[in-house]
Amino acid sequence: MALSQRHSQEDSGRGPEPYKRGTDAIRQAVEVSIRIGLIFLLVGACLLILRPFLALLVWGIIIAISVYPTYGRLRRALGGRGGLAAGVYTVAMLALLIVPVILLTGTVVQGIETLAGHLKQGTLTIPPPPPNVETWPLIGPPLNSMWSAAATNLSAVLTKFAPEIRAVIPVLLSTSAGIGLTILQFLLSILVAGVLLGTAETGAAVSRSLANRLFGEKGAEFQELAESTVRSVTSGILGVALIQSLFASVGFLVVGLPGAGLWGLIFLIAAVLQVGVLVLIPAVVYVFAIASTSKAIFFLIWCAVVGLMDNVLKPLLLGRGAPVPIAVIFLGAIGGFLAMGIIGLFVGAIILSVGYKLFHVWLNEGTATG
Repeated sequence: MALSQRHSQEDSGRGPEPYKRGTDAIRQAVEVSIRIGLIFLLVGACLLILRPFLALLVWGIIIAISVYPTYGRLRRALGGRGGLAAGVYTVAMLALLIVPVILLTGTVVQGIETLAGHLKQGTLTIPPPPPNVETWPLIGPPLNSMWSAAATNLSAVLTKFAPEIRAVIPVLLSTSAGIGLTILQFLLSILVAGVLLGTAETGAAVSRSLANRLFGEKGAEFQELAESTVRSVTSGILGVALIQSLFASVGFLVVGLPGAGLWGLIFLIAAVLQVGVLVLIPAVVYVFAIASTSKAIFFLIWCAVVGLMDNVLKPLLLGRGAPVPIAVIFLGAIGGFLAMGIIGLFVGAIILSVGYKLFHVWLNEGTATG
């Protein structure tokens, strides 16, 4: 009896300790959950506040990373004065953007608004095809038939495709109105890039610390990979697309293509998506139909040079951050365009390329370690 009482007392003495440990564990788990929830809430609130400026900030960071090597040479040439070098570089980038914008924006907006107005009022007219169109090999007869039908009875064609046309008109008008906002975003992004270049050392330290926190001892390696990928994709994909678009736009202007700025903008988007040649084909067909043979042949040769230009420029500009599969660039450009508009066309391709390269290297590191 005494023995059982003693065991009962010992059990009662040990009983509160496991209960206390369990209570402490629950309390700690609740506290950790609350802290994590507050962190997610804070991050979500910050992203919500920055959301209108997110594309602008990301594009500014991308520009700053892309041009930093050239900026470094300019800073050394100016005796190490980083602020002056950043100011000079910002002015130069603004000039490079503003000059072609002034030359092409008027025709882009005018072409979109004119097309939308004609479609809305039903006054769009199409001239009859030249006689030599029917003699073109392969595409001549069907093209002549469709062109003649649209020229002789355009109202029937418009009536047939009326639902599609009504759906396209608001898109054309909103695109025309959004061009000015997009240009403003590019200008502000260049200013952001100029500020980041002026504080490059601080930005590099922050990115290095972030990479170390995310990837540990591999932080410096992943940081360098991300920077090289940004530079290679920016120069090798977007840079080549811009150069091709500039040359293509010059050709459109020289041959007098209606809405040359609009053609140039469409070609730029297609070039980023790696399908710029598809825009040149209808332009060449149209010039052969309306212009003299010599001018059309000259334009054909010019377009062939523009279409083949990327085969020479890409190997020179892509660099060691390449290759990135074309499918990744295509999906990034389309997804970025749907998420952020025209500026997302460029931002999305670069972000997805960087993510792909980092994931690919991380996956290979894990395989090698295993």
